Amino acid sequence: MTRVLVARQDNLGDVLLAGPCVRAVAAHASHVTLLTGPHGRAAGELLPGVDDVLTWRAPWIDPEPPPVTAADTGAFVELARAGRFDRALVLTSFHQSPLPLALLLRQAGVPWIGAVSEDYPGSLLDLRHRVDGDPPEPERMLSLAEAAGFPLPPDDHGALALRRPLPDTTRLTGGGPYVVVHPAASVPARQPSAAWSRRLVRALVDDGHRVLVTGAPAERELTRGVAGTSAVDLGGRTTLPELAAVLSGARVVVAPNTGPAHLAAAAGTPVVSLFAPVVPSARWAPYGVPTVLLGDQHASCRDTRARVCPVPGHPCLETIDPADVCRAVTALVQPGAQVG
Repeated sequence: MTRVLVARQDNLGDVLLAGPCVRAVAAHASHVTLLTGPHGRAAGELLPGVDDVLTWRAPWIDPEPPPVTAADTGAFVELARAGRFDRALVLTSFHQSPLPLALLLRQAGVPWIGAVSEDYPGSLLDLRHRVDGDPPEPERMLSLAEAAGFPLPPDDHGALALRRPLPDTTRLTGGGPYVVVHPAASVPARQPSAAWSRRLVRALVDDGHRVLVTGAPAERELTRGVAGTSAVDLGGRTTLPELAAVLSGARVVVAPNTGPAHLAAAAGTPVVSLFAPVVPSARWAPYGVPTVLLGDQHASCRDTRARVCPVPGHPCLETIDPADVCRAVTALVQPGAQVG
């Protein structure tokens, strides 16, 4: 009996990208617990191979970090101790350190811990894994599982995946084929303006597509304005499993670099990715599905990890011609589309 903790504590999309790594661990462990932050829990509950989900807001990862207190970290240590884990894999992005969590897990008595770490880990890690080059984020995390002795089974395709079945959302989507436009992202630097997204919806409708506009409850004003009278506004009307079902049923999803783009990929749906280059597309583009990447990848904001666009007019996204998006959608709905 091997109980393994897999940690990925940031956003929804980051957790979805950990899916292949989680499945690799689950193929060899008797029980897999996924540790997420509050923004990623709902995504973790959709991952195949996860037996249960723990949630804790890490002060060194969360975008709105809580203060560091002995009471908070102590409560987490006791939570982890109660899990009686034999091993732990700490998954992080390239700009995050696994060592704070490794320290707390050591205090919780976890005897074996592995992570990708550029920093000297001392006795905090049993496996200090290194990753060469700039692979896609799912491959980076999967390589840690493989180094820890958890390879994917031969029949696992290694793409993103979701637990099935997903909810029936016919009451939301209606009948017939449709394209989804998801206009929002977790930070302003990664999403086009509402006015641009509204022009895009009109262009897609004029091109003969039925369009559904999706968004979170806090994005209802945005989705209402983007949908206008041309499209169906689903802003705030879906749970995450229902959103996954809506995206799964779409012919194509058009979205910026945001969690629902990865949710669409996990559902197996082609994606037109409106990608602002504040982070590298090589790492963060939708993975494992036919994709068309649009947006100026050489803009001056490249690799800055900016949360608010530092360039007036947001040209990396605002200069995308909606007609190019329509052409990309047409290319992706063709049988056997493999656009990269």
